[in-house]
Amino acid sequence: MCGIVGIVGNQNVAGQLYDGLTVLQHRGQDAAGIATADGNKLRLHKGNGLVRDVFNAQGMSVLEGRVGIAHCRYPTAGSEGMDEAQPFYVNSPYGIALAHNGNLINTDALRQEVFAQDRRNVNTESDSEVLLNVFAHELGMQHTLTPEAAIRAVAGVHRRCKGGYAVVSVVLGLGLVAFRDPHGIRPLVLGKREHNEGVEYIVASESAALDILGFSRVRDVRPGEAVVITPRGELFAEICVETGQHSPCIFEYVYFARPDSMIDNVNVHKARMRMGVKLGEKILRLRPDHDIDTVIPIPDTSRDAALEISNVLGVKYREGFIKNRYVGRTFIMPGQGERVKSVRRKLNPINLEFRNRVVLLVDDSIVRGTTSQQIVQMARDAGARKVYLASAAPPVRHPNIYGIDMPAADELVAHGRSIEEIEKLLGCDWLVYQDLEDLEAAVREGNRELTQFDSSCFDGKYVTGIEPGYFERIQQLRSDEAKHKRRA
Repeated sequence: MCGIVGIVGNQNVAGQLYDGLTVLQHRGQDAAGIATADGNKLRLHKGNGLVRDVFNAQGMSVLEGRVGIAHCRYPTAGSEGMDEAQPFYVNSPYGIALAHNGNLINTDALRQEVFAQDRRNVNTESDSEVLLNVFAHELGMQHTLTPEAAIRAVAGVHRRCKGGYAVVSVVLGLGLVAFRDPHGIRPLVLGKREHNEGVEYIVASESAALDILGFSRVRDVRPGEAVVITPRGELFAEICVETGQHSPCIFEYVYFARPDSMIDNVNVHKARMRMGVKLGEKILRLRPDHDIDTVIPIPDTSRDAALEISNVLGVKYREGFIKNRYVGRTFIMPGQGERVKSVRRKLNPINLEFRNRVVLLVDDSIVRGTTSQQIVQMARDAGARKVYLASAAPPVRHPNIYGIDMPAADELVAHGRSIEEIEKLLGCDWLVYQDLEDLEAAVREGNRELTQFDSSCFDGKYVTGIEPGYFERIQQLRSDEAKHKRRA
């Protein structure tokens, strides 16, 4: 998962892009980059690390220009080194920089096609560079540089690329070009700001980035839509491909997005509260005479759900863990050993809240189970009489192939296991998961027009379809063993 921002402003935009990236830092802590257009020059600075570490005063000073894009990344399959930091750049045609959130599932075929048919070279293993070269070729085939030509080029990208993707790009001599995959799997929101000097526009992964920069949210970029914004502030937008059914990634609402964001007209905070209500009601159905003393969230993402569960159950809500905010998200850590160490560094229990109590721990989801297993043991060590565990999401049984680097299937704790087997493995006294129907209903209540979601990591249904052998290939790329070999 990554965060992207693009801005067309009335003055240099690098500082705003930097601030936007800091708001989206939760979407990726591995690398960051900014590209700006200054007349006929494209200026680029990127590197591995947090946003604050990649950029300093000297690096920011060269990023001049009133049009720019920015990206923060966590390492998905095939994009784990310095060379894969984004934005990517090609000088033909015109000069294009591009940043991408998502994952293409036909990358291998496209890579061969780009070389043999388009006569273009791809230097990295990143699907984002492949996507850039497809867009560059399609734009070159238009033999003109206009907003309409850029929209036709995006239509060509949609015809050729398969997967989940949201894209921001800078085209020298034209401006900002942004687009979203035909199913709208990955999020992208459009905003604007008006003042005496004219109108400015922004596109970003989440609306929270708009809020912090003082932009008003206009709408979400529609599935299959291309948006072109010129340096003069002219906006052109068109759905340029036959779209599939709108299927936003439901895991954005469960875990990835900030609670203060709006995604596809759904308030993430309210969606998570409704998840808690649904799960609380399920707990009451299963155990109307429960003996739960305290509901404790596993920070941070589960707080909204945990508070509503406590309200439904009529028991106390307490903060039981103190989080070290300088440790990254553990399920995207590169290796099992690193994840184990990071959980202990990240959380410390408040013993008083556990001692001699039956506690219900609430998490947003359970992926590998590494974190959950250790937290359950922490609660026992802190003196809990019984430890129950509730997940605001259903069991994660399948890989995510649209931009969330969930591991190979056999590394998912729920894959091939019953609830009872998972409960025993995690060491809790009782384990309860959200039902998928309830999860989707909790999100849909915020926008009744959303009739379908990408819930593939829960139900194994992939809206784009899957080619034979695809899962075997990603197994080789995504397993901890494969990542260890690449780093060796």
